[in-house]
Amino acid sequence: MELVNPLGDLNIIIRILSAILLGFAIGLEREMTNKYAGLRTNILVCVGACIFTIISIFGFPEVFVSGDEFGTRDTARVAAQVVTGIGFIGGGTVLRHGATIFGLTTAATLWVSAAIGMACGAGMYTLAIVSTILTVIVLVSVRVFERNVLTGSTKNRKRVKVKLACVSENVDEIYNYIIDKFPQIIEINKKQSGKFENCTNISFTADVLRKRPVQAMYKDFEKLTGLESITILEPDEIV
Repeated sequence: MELVNPLGDLNIIIRILSAILLGFAIGLEREMTNKYAGLRTNILVCVGACIFTIISIFGFPEVFVSGDEFGTRDTARVAAQVVTGIGFIGGGTVLRHGATIFGLTTAATLWVSAAIGMACGAGMYTLAIVSTILTVIVLVSVRVFERNVLTGSTKNRKRVKVKLACVSENVDEIYNYIIDKFPQIIEINKKQSGKFENCTNISFTADVLRKRPVQAMYKDFEKLTGLESITILEPDEIV
């Protein structure tokens, strides 16, 4: 016995389009903050979850029991696997660098995108729309709250590695400036340059509590006398 979709093809199209739009809304926030999973990933996750849910509801006939009788279908069986399967995609966005872990929020966002896609597939538009709005509000407002209120949180710290080439006669002044300016220094080294006789290299790694640490550090170092070159690496650039 073939199961017929009682809602019609137009309703199916509306469900898929709604998943695309809501996935776009969440993906746009991720894209604007330069996260690994942006527009395309969130849209595809949302649409995929929606399609799986639609297939789960309308794609399989009733279970044959005996004779002409048909049992109740388990419409949640296929859709339930989306919850498990999305974990593999989310796991691909989680990265670890030393003691710091990146991508957990992005992985959680993909999980929510899948849930919203399932809500669209089930025709629960109010739940899907409200969940999308609240998700975007949480992603934006909590980030602002962390930056402006929880200023001492480790989440606001960025580890940077700085390499400075200094004129040897100014190296002590620059070295002392670094010690005073950056109390969260992890390590610092000073050695004579092998290329130039009158040049000393200073390299250090530090945690900084600034919204844009690289730009701010460049401006600070440019004011110093005796600097030949400045190189600043952020966590994803440190190897």
